[in-house]
Amino acid sequence: MSQGSAPLETPVGELRGVGSERVAQLARLEIQTVSDLLLHRPRRYEDRRHFKAIAELQLNEAATTRGKIVAAGLKRWGGGSKSVFEFILEDGSARLHCRWWNLPFMEKYFKVGDDVLVYGKLNSAKPRTIDHPETEVVEVGEDVSIHLNRVVPVYPATEGLPQRWLRSLIARTVEEFEAKIPEPPFGKGLKDLPGLAHAIRLLHSPEEIADTEIARRRLAFDELVDLQIAIQTRRKRLEANSRGLPCAGNNQLIRKFLAQLGFQLTTAQTKVLREIRADMGAAQPMRRLLQGDVGSGKTVVAASTALMALESGFDVALMAPTEILAEQHFRNFRKWFSELGISVELLTGSIKTNSASALRPHSATLFVGTHALIENAFAPKKLGLVVIDEQHKFGVAQREKLLRKGVFPHLLVMTATPIPRTLGLTIYGDLDISVIDQLPAGRAKIKTFVRAEEKLPKVWEFIREKISEGRQAFIVYPRVEEADEKSGIKAVTKEFEKLQKTFAPHRVGLLHGKLRSEEKDQVMEAFRANKVQVLLATSVIEVGIDVPNATVMLIENADQFGLAQLHQLRGRIGRGAENSFCILIASAKNVEASERLRVLEETSDGFRIAEEDLKLRGAGELVGQQQSGLPPFQFADFQRDRELVERTRSIVGESLKIK
Repeated sequence: MSQGSAPLETPVGELRGVGSERVAQLARLEIQTVSDLLLHRPRRYEDRRHFKAIAELQLNEAATTRGKIVAAGLKRWGGGSKSVFEFILEDGSARLHCRWWNLPFMEKYFKVGDDVLVYGKLNSAKPRTIDHPETEVVEVGEDVSIHLNRVVPVYPATEGLPQRWLRSLIARTVEEFEAKIPEPPFGKGLKDLPGLAHAIRLLHSPEEIADTEIARRRLAFDELVDLQIAIQTRRKRLEANSRGLPCAGNNQLIRKFLAQLGFQLTTAQTKVLREIRADMGAAQPMRRLLQGDVGSGKTVVAASTALMALESGFDVALMAPTEILAEQHFRNFRKWFSELGISVELLTGSIKTNSASALRPHSATLFVGTHALIENAFAPKKLGLVVIDEQHKFGVAQREKLLRKGVFPHLLVMTATPIPRTLGLTIYGDLDISVIDQLPAGRAKIKTFVRAEEKLPKVWEFIREKISEGRQAFIVYPRVEEADEKSGIKAVTKEFEKLQKTFAPHRVGLLHGKLRSEEKDQVMEAFRANKVQVLLATSVIEVGIDVPNATVMLIENADQFGLAQLHQLRGRIGRGAENSFCILIASAKNVEASERLRVLEETSDGFRIAEEDLKLRGAGELVGQQQSGLPPFQFADFQRDRELVERTRSIVGESLKIK
């Protein structure tokens, strides 16, 4: 309801029965206006036309029941520091014990004789018991039609704000304001979705549970329209206010570069470079996302793109999320470009810009760095191209800050985390998308296995065997120092000493984010040179580490990582001609996690893995809510709403063309 009609912007404090204390409580739920209140989404619904009798309740099955309190009491022990409050509910069919541990104040809310609704799961059958259920006391004289005998919304609430009071307030507000809810322009004429006012009524007063999904879809449509307006307006504004820099180059350097590579580009790489060259010579600045699965050769495409700008006399800035990755890029580009006579400079937190050629007389230079490139000290004379590697690790604001170092430079953002199509149309909706969907020839096959922890001795034996053959291995842990023995989560520093003995006389290295830059460099150099055979690390090695001789990747507590992240980690092996092995260790008790990990056993298709991750973890988890630049949606769901995303993109696109 962003179009906002004046009545809907009425502060909640002006509504009947809402005093200053209630205003403060509602503010904690981010409800300040009538509009906020009408869009306060229920977290679930209870069908209170059909209560279960207490005798019918089943173990571990969520249900709602109703009865009268026949006994209640608080018991304390441990010198008063521990307690349990319990009441017994009776409905004529059986009795139910409801208990709250160490919450003595619950005693204030109930008394014998109260008529109470209880929602929860039975955790014991003898006697029937629910611990910490959700409850509502049925008040005499209340409007029962709001709270009973219908599909009832249960709202997110806050301390001191009773569910029934909030439900009554929202019901009254819908009655009073429904006729004043304006229909937004994009909502008119939708054949398969209700009008906005009707959707809000269905959200709070559904006739059937199915109505709640109809309401959600309509409100998701509005959220996605607002998002597409923001994305597409930003792109239109860029096109209207900027001129593309002439950075298509003359092929002089690229020809030499490709000749010295010693291998042919894949058809996919060549196709993407044609798209990029067209952008680099176009009237508007390039805004392109380059997606390529792990090991598909994005770095060579980035190098060729940089050479187009450098041939045209412009500087290039390449930003990577970690010093390890920035230093690896620096090494690669310096090796490739030194023979072409191009200056390559490294700028990271530990290497200050005043040692770089940013301050020397101008010549077209490639600057490789981390967040240090965003700092004020970095001021290139003639920035023509910005390349951002592993875009999902950066926020939209950081991207914009680097672009402002020049006058509308071209932008290429790269990611090895395949983006499900729905997210691609939203998070990166203002970018054109190129995909490298082909791996270079001669890459090894990676075999992936999910194993229970008791299989570790056999796994150590297998790794020792591979090392003896001259290969190297990565072993990854989820934590640096704080192991959690109760849940079995391991920390890399705690395992280091143990594994040094396991793999003796072979050398074991240690790498994590808390080491100083020079320590990280030394460890990586030793591993690259095969002076260290086993590298223990955290997910700091997730992107860009390229050691072709490493053919084994073991990930402990694999269920602590997302599928897309595991796919990235797996991409550190299989970079040479030897067959490689990825072993994922997960707790056998966690059947769900083991099943989820089987996706990685079955496929190396990053897009399928990303779709699965989206299904399981949601968009905010997959790319980071802050990094995505997405508003925190209340109703839209990327997994379910792919069709709505595509529809709103098309509707808004057509509308902006007309304007």
